[in-house]
Amino acid sequence: MNPLWTARAIALATGGEANTDFTAQGVAFDSREVTKGDLFIAMKGEVADGHQFIDKAIVAGASGIVCETTIDFPHVRVADSAQALNALGIASRARSHGRIIGVTGSAGKTGTKEALFAALDRFRPGKAHRSVKSYNNHVGVPLSLARMPSTADYGVFEMGMNHAGELAALTRLVRPHVAIVTTIAPAHMEYFGSEEAIADAKGEIFEGLEPGGIAILPFDSPHYARLRAKAERHAAQIISFGLGEGADARAVDWLPDGQGGSLVTAQVQDALLCFTIAQAGAHWVANAMAVLAAVKAVGGDLPAAGLAFAEMGGLAGRGARHRVQVPGGHILVIDESYNANPASMAATIEQLAAESGDRKVAILGAMKELGPDGEAYHAALAAPLVAADVQFALLVGEEMAPLAKALEGRIEFAHVAAHSGATARLKDLIRPGDVVLVKGSNSVGLSHVVTALTNGDY
Repeated sequence: MNPLWTARAIALATGGEANTDFTAQGVAFDSREVTKGDLFIAMKGEVADGHQFIDKAIVAGASGIVCETTIDFPHVRVADSAQALNALGIASRARSHGRIIGVTGSAGKTGTKEALFAALDRFRPGKAHRSVKSYNNHVGVPLSLARMPSTADYGVFEMGMNHAGELAALTRLVRPHVAIVTTIAPAHMEYFGSEEAIADAKGEIFEGLEPGGIAILPFDSPHYARLRAKAERHAAQIISFGLGEGADARAVDWLPDGQGGSLVTAQVQDALLCFTIAQAGAHWVANAMAVLAAVKAVGGDLPAAGLAFAEMGGLAGRGARHRVQVPGGHILVIDESYNANPASMAATIEQLAAESGDRKVAILGAMKELGPDGEAYHAALAAPLVAADVQFALLVGEEMAPLAKALEGRIEFAHVAAHSGATARLKDLIRPGDVVLVKGSNSVGLSHVVTALTNGDY
C-alpha cells in the first residue's frame, strides 16, 4: 500500500523541517482518534494545546508528528501547526486526479454526502473518499482533504458555515468540480437575519468551482432563482433537482415500501431509474435527486447509486432507526438527535405521522442560533405535532417554552430543562408499541436520551 504521506512530502507541503524519514497512512488532530500509522498534527486550540497530547498520540501508534517544537520522535517541525494542516489539505487537493464534489445546505448535508460516497464507492470500490462525521469547518475540511488518497477517483466533501465568507474560503480549498446546495432553511438566523442572506452565504460554494464546473440546485426552494443567479456567475452548467415538475433531476413518483423507506421512480435528465431508498421521508427522496444528478455529472453509474440507496443504513443522530425490546413488546426509536432547524423539524415530524405504531411520542430539543424569531419558530412546531397525531411531546431546553405554551390544551406534553430531565421521565413515559422520535440541536445532548432508550437504561 502506498503511504498517504511521507515526511518529505509533509515538509515540502508545509515548509517545515523533518528530523527523519517516516510515512503515514492517516491524519488526525485529536489524539483520541489516532490509530496506528497516523500522522498527528499537534495544534494549539482555544481550549487545549495539542502539543500536550503528543505522548498520548505516540502511545496510540502515531508514526509521525507535525508540531511547533523539537521532539525526540519522528516529526516535521513547522512555524504554525494549524497553517500546516491547511497546507496539507491544499497539497492533497493539488495532487488529486479525482472528481471532487462539494456539498452544503441548511439541512441534509451529511446524509447527502454519505449517500454520494456510498453510490460512488459501490461503482468504484475503494476509490471514493469523503469527509467523515461532520468535519465541515475551517479545521475539518483541510483535515478531510489531507486524508484523501492520491489514488482516489472521487472525493466528496461537506462544507458548513454560520457566518458570511466562511464557505467562500472552504470551497476555494476544496475546488469542487460539482457543487451541491441541498436546501435553504432558517438555520443560524442569529448571524444572518434572513433566509435570503443564508442563501447568499450558501451560494458562496460556487465561487470555488473548477473551470467547467457544475452547480446542482434545489428546484423546489423559494430561493432557487437567487441561488441560480449566483451559480450562473461561476458554473458552466446548472442542474436542478427536486420533486416539482420542471426539475432536471426529479422524483416522478414515490410511495412507501412498507419497511420505512420509499420506492422511487426518478427522471435524471435523459435517464429513468427505479430504485428503493432505505431512509424515510420526502426530504430523503428530494436529496436523492441531488445525489443522482451528481453521480451522473462525475461519470458514475446510476444503477449502482440506486442499489446504494437501498443498502444505506440510518446514520447515528440523523435518522438511524432502532427497534428495541421493552417489557411487553417493543418500541421504535428514530434517532435525529444531531441537528435541528425549523425546516428539518417540520419534515421529520411530518414523517413521524406516516409511521405505524400504537402511539407516537416526540422528544424534541431546542433549536439553536435562530436569532430574535426563535420563539416564533419554536411555537410554530405545534401545528405539525398536532397534524402528525403525536400523543405526547417531551420538550427539552428553555427555548422550548413557547412551544409548551402553544401546545396547551392540544396534546399532552411535558417540558424539562435538560436531557437528564428527559431521561428521568422515560420510565413513566415509554410504552410497548411506541414510535419515539428524538430530535434536537446537538448541543442539547439528546444523544444521551437515545442511548438510554436503546440500552433500556431508564
